[in-house]
Amino acid sequence: MSAGTAYPLTWPAGWKRTPVESRSVGRFGTTKTNVMSGWRHTEHISIHAATVRLRQELGRMGVRDDDIVLSTNLQLRLDGLPRSGQTQPKDPGAAVYWSDPWAKAPRCMAIDRYTKVEQNIAALAATIEAMRAIERHGGAAVLERAFSGFIAVPAPAAEHDWRVVLELQDVVELGREDVERAFRRLAAKAHPDRDGSHERMTALNLARERALAWVEGRRRASGADMEGAAA
Repeated sequence: MSAGTAYPLTWPAGWKRTPVESRSVGRFGTTKTNVMSGWRHTEHISIHAATVRLRQELGRMGVRDDDIVLSTNLQLRLDGLPRSGQTQPKDPGAAVYWSDPWAKAPRCMAIDRYTKVEQNIAALAATIEAMRAIERHGGAAVLERAFSGFIAVPAPAAEHDWRVVLELQDVVELGREDVERAFRRLAAKAHPDRDGSHERMTALNLARERALAWVEGRRRASGADMEGAAA
């Protein structure tokens, strides 16, 4: 899977941001119909509806739900998806990361053109739907060439040293609590909503993932050693 994290927003490396003053109000909505009267009306799309729409569009490309990461600054539900009914974050951008089932390559796409997160999520869905139309009209090779521009770029090599990023070089007996404590401390200063940067948060998120994987690997190895000794 790619380096995207569901929360906070992991903006793809190299993608330009839309200046705040250039963002506009989105027009994506959902149409509801009264079965009895036939009366129809359109409402602004919700976070839930936009998320479902995006995942459906990726699903039509053969992408499994487990291979999709929707990244925003929205707090998450227990199932890992954005929670509706919360205050709009300072940065309404949305990015989606997925694993291409055909090219076997990580892909990503990001939009921050609109002032609300759900509108940017819906815009991601609409963009993918439009690109799928290319394939329906016989342009499979064109589609592949177009999507080749959405390869998820890994973090710079310097960011791969998670001990340096999390400032844990001097901690010898490193545990999960140490990692989480360091992450929270640094994220409080690096988050874009607190005058940090997306690049710094991306580096911290990646470092946290790598550090926790290392801690878990050590824990399992230690457990295996103890089982071997007992045997």
